[in-house]
Amino acid sequence: MRVAVIVFPGSNCDRDAADAIMQVTGKMPKMVWHREAELNSIDLVVLPGGFAYGDYLRPGAIAAQSPIMKQVRAHADAGRYVLGICNGFQVLTEIGLLPGVLMPNSGTKFVCKPLKLKVENSDTAFTNGYKNNSSISIPLAHHDGNYLVQDDELSQLEDNGQVVFRYEVNPNGSVNDIAGITNQQVNVLGMMPHPERAMGKTDANNDGETLFKSLMEALQ
Repeated sequence: MRVAVIVFPGSNCDRDAADAIMQVTGKMPKMVWHREAELNSIDLVVLPGGFAYGDYLRPGAIAAQSPIMKQVRAHADAGRYVLGICNGFQVLTEIGLLPGVLMPNSGTKFVCKPLKLKVENSDTAFTNGYKNNSSISIPLAHHDGNYLVQDDELSQLEDNGQVVFRYEVNPNGSVNDIAGITNQQVNVLGMMPHPERAMGKTDANNDGETLFKSLMEALQ
């Protein structure tokens, strides 16, 4: 079970993601600098939150051109798992592994707080530890989390069960209250909330830990 966390200039949740993986596996993941060109038989790639390249141009746009992203795309195309959190979700849309785009929040303000999510689809490697329609608490912290997608792609996401997390109270204007989606092959997940910040360390909330445990069980 080999996990890699990609590190871009401006990543600020890469260590949090690594600690979350360490907590559920007992092993530190490989920290892969964005200029590297190989992943070397990795099972799971994590694109962490932060502000890659300072969000110049638009969030994730420059990071999507990093050398390592060709390998991330090949990794996903081969059916292996990719998890993009916050800025990582933005990068996944920029390279076309997930549909849609993340725009500035409808209130134009940075939002940072715990928030309730509804689990829409528990039949994935990322969510099998949750129950369908359950309510979980996951912190979020973003300025550009307003998820938009073309109508035909939105219908496809909904019809295929690719919407796995939905905001109970929409904090950013995302269409259909979408907080997290998978690709059609269900091996790539992008989500704006931060599960690595809900690991039961600083408070009793370990709802994020369930996501990482679900993934580890799937990988085993």
